[in-house]
Amino acid sequence: MQKLIVLLCTMLCVTGVYAQNNISILVKNKENLTPLSGVTILIKNTKIIAKTNEKGLAVINNVPNGNQTLIVRNVGFEEQTLNLTLPIEGNQPVEILIEEAEEGLDEVIVSSTRTSRSIKNTPTRVETIELEEIEEKANMRPSNVSMILHESTGIAVQQTSATSGNASIRIQGLDGRYTQLLKDGYASFGNFASGLSILEIPPLDLSQVEIIKGPSSTLYGAGAIAGVVNFISRTPKEKADLNLIINQSDVGQTNLGIFSMQRNAKIGYSLLATGNLQKAYDVDQDDFTELPKSTDFTIHPKLFVYPNEKTTIIIGNAFTKGKRIGGDTFVIKNGADANHQYFEQNKTARNTSTLDVDYKTGEQDLLKLKTSFNYFKRDVAIPSYQFNGTNYNVYTDASYLKTLKNQSLIFGANLVFDKFTEQNQTPSLAKNFISKTGGLYAQQTLDISEKFKLETGLRGDLVNYYNANYNKTEFFILPRISALYRFNDHWSSRIGGGLGYKTPTLFTEETETFQYQNLLPLNNVKAERSYGGTADVNYKTTIGDDWLISINQMFFYTQITNSTILLQNGLGNFYFDNTTKAVKSRGFETNAKFIFKEDFKLFAGYTYTDAKAAYLPVIQDIRLMPKSKLNLALLYEKHDDIKLGLEGYFTDRQYLYNLFQTNSYWEFGFMAEKAFGKFSIFINAENFTDARQSRYKNVVNGSHLNPTFDDIWNHTEGRTFNGGVKFKL
Repeated sequence: MQKLIVLLCTMLCVTGVYAQNNISILVKNKENLTPLSGVTILIKNTKIIAKTNEKGLAVINNVPNGNQTLIVRNVGFEEQTLNLTLPIEGNQPVEILIEEAEEGLDEVIVSSTRTSRSIKNTPTRVETIELEEIEEKANMRPSNVSMILHESTGIAVQQTSATSGNASIRIQGLDGRYTQLLKDGYASFGNFASGLSILEIPPLDLSQVEIIKGPSSTLYGAGAIAGVVNFISRTPKEKADLNLIINQSDVGQTNLGIFSMQRNAKIGYSLLATGNLQKAYDVDQDDFTELPKSTDFTIHPKLFVYPNEKTTIIIGNAFTKGKRIGGDTFVIKNGADANHQYFEQNKTARNTSTLDVDYKTGEQDLLKLKTSFNYFKRDVAIPSYQFNGTNYNVYTDASYLKTLKNQSLIFGANLVFDKFTEQNQTPSLAKNFISKTGGLYAQQTLDISEKFKLETGLRGDLVNYYNANYNKTEFFILPRISALYRFNDHWSSRIGGGLGYKTPTLFTEETETFQYQNLLPLNNVKAERSYGGTADVNYKTTIGDDWLISINQMFFYTQITNSTILLQNGLGNFYFDNTTKAVKSRGFETNAKFIFKEDFKLFAGYTYTDAKAAYLPVIQDIRLMPKSKLNLALLYEKHDDIKLGLEGYFTDRQYLYNLFQTNSYWEFGFMAEKAFGKFSIFINAENFTDARQSRYKNVVNGSHLNPTFDDIWNHTEGRTFNGGVKFKL
């Protein structure tokens, strides 16, 4: 009897062994049928788990007979399930196609490198701020994009006026004039407009912000020494899209914005309309504004025409008008009298007309024409002084993208005309200036292997710039190279560098602080030149099914030669000249991202910047530039339900122009948003610990009649609270 039982058990065990199956799974991207590595495959209701290799294959052993459900998961893709009945006939792998998620993390397409590749296949290091984060920052400051940039690693928003809040941006410690600001590839925000540019770009119509750090003149010509920030607008889809935001803050700001878009087979449209109202705000009760009284509005319609499957025509016109007045609160409310006279007023009008024509000459080949006309007028006034100027800019670019088996080729040419004219000034002192640029460029992106990708570019620019004092023509050869190498599924590295240049300008952060008063026209000032590059290492992994970890370590170096410096003569007049002493900026950025179950997200970024100008006396550190900055953000999100965020930022000590060193400081913020179908409500507490400069020392010095102002290195307005409602259709 015992022998019979042993025999029966043995037979059952053998049967059980033979009832186990080994199956091969091949996972591909549904869109382009490329194999996907690192994909997790689970057998439902078991502990069986496997991951695909570099060829997209996974072998799952010892799977029992019968009906089995496979669960396929990969970050940035929709979860896929597949029902199988085992055993299955044949030895071929079971092929599974998975679709990218709408908010995929890997397949972000970038346009600033002109190739429109996915970010993971682009050798040039491009950072992106995506729609989800843009919407979060827009809750904090719906009127403009300053908050989006202020809270990005390696970027600083530098306030240039204590009373009117004008600001510019710095990348890697370099002055704002070295960063090229673009909207859909158009450079409409430089030179005379730079002091107010980021305050006049609303975030409501943006789909993505792309940032290239380091010399980028090969891509975009003059002014891209420190980098490029490209604000990408949303394009219409067949499903109608309507966005409405209403916001109110405790510091007297009211915002209203509407964005709508839709298309059909032949035609589409988008429309952005925003209006912002700010009351004069004096937080420290010193009778001078920390936030100016201001009103502005923007209207930006676009018409999209699709004559056929190959052609897209986009016609747009953006108009913005604003008025800002800061200074003595008594003057703003009641007008000047014998004891109260100081004010600073800015009136601006900007109109940008654009035309884009895209024609597909092949499945992936593209002929592109872009042209724009930009008009910007600004009136600056303080007591007993007024500065009026108009800037005209005409830009035309034609390029051709040819896609071959293992490479992309781009050839292009552009023409740029920029003219500034000062009104109400004697001809000898007028700051009038004209520059004309003709450029040719070429770029090759080569897929040497699946792991190694190389991008090389070359631009030649012929630039003529002149005024009544002098006329100069220069030619610039601008090479650039970038490389991407993937060591494996977890490790990758990018390295790149190039040359850059910047034509002379009177409109800098320093001259903005004194409203260009007593500033002489340019005379024999030559263009600045630069070289530099970046290198990074990126590590990404998953832990189990719940954790995604990504860490990026980047190093940067830029050197500017022949840099222009602001000097003062014996008569008290300011003027620019070139110096042979270099400006150098070097340092590193560390970014870490931790995502748990796609609901909890922790972001951490640290920037170390060592920026020095050899021409500065005594202390050569660039003024108003902290060596260390740390940004932390913890976010909890249930899609289309609730968002909660907590942020903290540390800013290190900075040198002022008087050689004093500031205190370091922390600031913290909190935001929450709750969706109710198409509606959502949001609240935001920005800088709720009330970090502000006047807590250390008065910003305004002297009398009400003749005040002077300290350099701005901290918040001036202190804590702010705001809330509002959003509607999405």
